[in-house]
Amino acid sequence: IETAMRQPDVGYERALAWRDLGGGIAARHCVAVALYGLRHFSEAAQRLELLVQESEEAGLRASLLSQAGNAWLMAGELERASAVLSAGLVVAPKNIDLLIDRSLVFATKKKYWESVDDLNRALDIDPNNIDALILRASTYRYLESLDLAADDANRVLELRNDHIAAFLERGNIRRLQGDDSGAREDWLQVLKREPDSFEAEAAQRNLER
Repeated sequence: IETAMRQPDVGYERALAWRDLGGGIAARHCVAVALYGLRHFSEAAQRLELLVQESEEAGLRASLLSQAGNAWLMAGELERASAVLSAGLVVAPKNIDLLIDRSLVFATKKKYWESVDDLNRALDIDPNNIDALILRASTYRYLESLDLAADDANRVLELRNDHIAAFLERGNIRRLQGDDSGAREDWLQVLKREPDSFEAEAAQRNLER
């Protein structure tokens, strides 16, 4: 799995060889993960769904459904992504990864309140989950609930004072609140801490505007 994620081309060849030697469901799982890494998202999702049907262990099924949902999301198949993730939540209703993944699908579909509902459920389980907090901050921003968005971004930075996505998001929120100097300060923190990151590119564009 590590090789399939880090070097998907190498992982794909090794996984195929392992599968042909009788590696079973684990080898085919590696094949699917490598296909995801190679950006063959639909193919990866279909293979992951097939593995779900063969697995009897609830935890593994939930994990496979989470991965399949992500693959469908990346393929732009939002309805299939939502259906797969919802099926996963039937199997594991308190699985935080599934809740966060489905919230992303809802947000992509511009169903922001449904996205918030899933993130609220995730944060009821783990109030300090940074991924859920930063996603909820972004979602509240889209809903123009800027005070709530700011609360979540600030909470992330209390938990992790080097979290560049939180600096970027708080800068976005501050800009909408009319706090240009605060926004500029946050975006400069992103450039200072990780100048080669995706977040730094976004912060640079914001500063230029």
